[in-house]
Amino acid sequence: MAHVRLNISLDEEIVRELDDIAKELGKKKSHIIRDALMYYFDYLDVKIAEKRLKAVEEGKSELIPFEEVKKQLGLD
Repeated sequence: MAHVRLNISLDEEIVRELDDIAKELGKKKSHIIRDALMYYFDYLDVKIAEKRLKAVEEGKSELIPFEEVKKQLGLD
């Protein structure tokens, strides 16, 4: 996977905590930030799925049966 360099601004308190955690775990700060983002993205995936399920349950959205999807894609 290609790496992209980013410049970000963080509160001093967050930076201190990041420094402490990096030192304690013997990891680079960039690895800790990457791992934290991946965990957060997983959390957001769950929240989005819950939101979509709620929309279906409330009748604001509908599901397309698998057989219909296959038919529309010409895979039947």
